[in-house]
Amino acid sequence: MYKIALVEDEKNLAALVVKYLCSEGYEVLLYKTGEEAEQAIQSETIDLWILDIMLPGIVSGYDLIKKIRQKDSTMPVIFTSARDQDIDKIMGLELGSDDYLAKPYSIRELVLRVKNLLNRTYQKGPNHNKNTISVGPYEIDKDRRSVFHLDEGISLTSKEYDLLLYLVENPGKAFSRDQILNAVWGEDYFGSDRVVDDLLRRVRQKMPEIQIETIYGYGYRMIL
Repeated sequence: MYKIALVEDEKNLAALVVKYLCSEGYEVLLYKTGEEAEQAIQSETIDLWILDIMLPGIVSGYDLIKKIRQKDSTMPVIFTSARDQDIDKIMGLELGSDDYLAKPYSIRELVLRVKNLLNRTYQKGPNHNKNTISVGPYEIDKDRRSVFHLDEGISLTSKEYDLLLYLVENPGKAFSRDQILNAVWGEDYFGSDRVVDDLLRRVRQKMPEIQIETIYGYGYRMIL
């Protein structure tokens, strides 16, 4: 079942959208303010976001999509706005929205666009469209052994990629240099464990926003 997050402060409209989406078999989480939705970005597993641009409080739809894109650059997002102005649509698309609807809109049209966008994004079901891992602004494509930053490819060597993936797949866990050596170079490697430091330094240079903690005198840990 796909999980959709709806950020909408208009009570009657929100109730209608939730009703129609649920009747299509979707699970819907409703947030009435940007602050509520901002917390959900970090705590919930969502398959698609529907964002109203103008929201009560200080967090707007524009703010939300920036945070969503920081967490997952491929997350499908639909923008809605009561102001039928080209600037809203242009801003939304520039910030990475996949679709845009001006209010008042047809609920049936919104449902159709949701269905089409989900089908395009998740051809094998929710959260299984690609064998990827999102780490902050970075996306790791395990099938292609590739790393992207905001859709721009990052050139990593085979060992740099292996080290990155090893830490990313074990977030929060501290690894000694010897453990990393065995995992990345193999148990038959003979040489100084300082090659781990050199390799990690290169990864940090290429991915300056990655959060890898140094545990002095021991090793490293990935912070997500």
